Amino acid sequence: MAKSPANVIALPSAIPDAASAYPASNAELSEAITRAQQNLLRQQNPDGHWAGELLVDSTLCSDYVLFMHWLGRVDEKLQERCTRHILRRQLPDGGWNIYYGGPSEINASVKAYFALKLAGHSPDVPFMQEARFNIMRLGGIPRMNTFSKLYLALLGQFPWQYLPSIPVEMILLPNWSPFNIHKMSSWSRAMLIPLAIINHFKPTRGLPGLKQLHELYPLGTEHKDFTLPRDPRFFAWRNFFLRADHALKLISKLGWRPLRRRALEEAERWMLDRIAEGSDGLATVFPAMLNALIALRTLGYSETHPIYKKAAEDFAGLFVDDPNDFRIQPCLSPVWDTAINVIALGESGLPAEHPALQKAADWLAKREVRFRGDWTVNNPHPEASGWAFEYNNIYYPDTDDTAMVLMALRLVRPNDPAGVDAMFRRALGWQMSFQCGDGGWAAFDKEVTKHWLEDMPFADHNAILDPTCSDLTARTLELLGYIGFNVNQRSVRRAVQYLIDTQEDDGSWYGRWGVNYVYGTWQVLRGLRAIGEDMRQDWILRGRDWIESCQNDDGGWGESCASYENRALKGKGESTASQTSWALMGLCACGDLDRPSLQRGLRFLLGTQQPDGSWIEPQITGTGFPGVFYLKYDMYRQNFPLLALATYVNYRSGLGHSPSFYRCS
Repeated sequence: MAKSPANVIALPSAIPDAASAYPASNAELSEAITRAQQNLLRQQNPDGHWAGELLVDSTLCSDYVLFMHWLGRVDEKLQERCTRHILRRQLPDGGWNIYYGGPSEINASVKAYFALKLAGHSPDVPFMQEARFNIMRLGGIPRMNTFSKLYLALLGQFPWQYLPSIPVEMILLPNWSPFNIHKMSSWSRAMLIPLAIINHFKPTRGLPGLKQLHELYPLGTEHKDFTLPRDPRFFAWRNFFLRADHALKLISKLGWRPLRRRALEEAERWMLDRIAEGSDGLATVFPAMLNALIALRTLGYSETHPIYKKAAEDFAGLFVDDPNDFRIQPCLSPVWDTAINVIALGESGLPAEHPALQKAADWLAKREVRFRGDWTVNNPHPEASGWAFEYNNIYYPDTDDTAMVLMALRLVRPNDPAGVDAMFRRALGWQMSFQCGDGGWAAFDKEVTKHWLEDMPFADHNAILDPTCSDLTARTLELLGYIGFNVNQRSVRRAVQYLIDTQEDDGSWYGRWGVNYVYGTWQVLRGLRAIGEDMRQDWILRGRDWIESCQNDDGGWGESCASYENRALKGKGESTASQTSWALMGLCACGDLDRPSLQRGLRFLLGTQQPDGSWIEPQITGTGFPGVFYLKYDMYRQNFPLLALATYVNYRSGLGHSPSFYRCS
């Protein structure tokens, strides 16, 4: 179904006056809430779920053009649509960025230039010249990261010999070894297993001279030694891994690879299992799915083979077939969107028996993951449960979605109380089993926190680990508070101590899965309020004060993705609906609903709501890999403002939050 491009939209004509701190009236709040509710209800699918679009940078369309040329089967119409998408996002300085308002970025810029050149655009036309000049200012191809260089190597534009080895034998390493595939994050594992197969075969497609990228190497460097630089310290993990990489390359040249065939067979089996029925592609995420397509073709799977056809169809499911702006999503977010929308609608006064909520709850219940996936290697919990982000992803449920789904289900009167009660208990036990030794929760796995792995040569995508984080830990506490969990239990006190330990000196908390400190700080304050923590404690009030210190003159809050790389930009950025909503909920959690900062924030939301009940938000406020990949959840501009307004109204009425249909005994 075609969609309008959610990031090509006019800005609001009026922004609230900076002095507008007078209290919002009940009538204003009620009208805004009703419009926001109706906006969400209009978008609900007939089966009860919601699925907003995930919008990202131009690299996905660029990668797909590169893939078509590597495959040797170019869909000319699709290529033209991809290149139009890329050209629409070129910046005035000639480059491409990875988040709204951000600077040109080398990987995105080289990929975009290469895709355009492969599609037939001459390097001599002005927009290509501007792109090339920008790329050279950024350092050219040598400054790209490992994964981006690998895609160039597939098309003969970067020497394989200077790429880090990805030994496929790693899949044979036992779980007790210092390094094995389950010591890295699930998303890295899903990317690297097919890449290890590709790295073995090095399936390079040559290009004619006019399609090559000689001009993107700084003068005199095209044939230089691109060996990765060493750490100046002799005893450093980076140097250890670089020496190991050198040794692996020497062994490979000698042809002594006694376990290679067995490892390739195991990697192929591992990949096929996770593409097969029960999942919509390998890890249901763009990089792993694209790598799987390349690996399958490299292994000799024809385009008509059932497993390749399924992988290709799953991949095509990420396409947004908008005739005005073709786009590719990094993954699909129906479980996440549905859970947040149920919470926003339920907390804003929609009855627990409302058909929309009950249909959504039934849809969510059917997506409980009962399969024992990859998480079982690091977590011996006996009973599988939990929810994944996507429609079907049985190998990778996660704690963030599970907590959000359970918070949603507690608000809906169940059609099958006994069944929902059993499911709730099962999923809660699964969630609690993921608490790590430091007291926090990570997303997909338990104790994947060995920081020395970040020095591995192929770990420059900044996501080799799945660390515990404050936002997920606080969200789990929020759930526990709402369902009457015993807050004196050791697990809760350890989690609170984790939040104390991870607080920044200025009072804020880092946000791993949302941008950034505004997201982390809001979620911590909300979680602490839910479990009944005394919100007048000094360390908690420092979090509130930090949020207030970041308020913009227009009454809203915003934070750029740049804060992940420059801490001086914490809490700074254009005001957005989602980040203003997070900040407001953080302030509400601390009480004193008459604070001028809170009232000005409400004024910002009320003054920027659109006639259809939504808010405009071109900025990106979601995080994939900090510093590398960001994504805009189009639902965030629609559901979080509703939740923020509802939170204020509920706190003002003394309710705090809606009652739960599940309570811990």
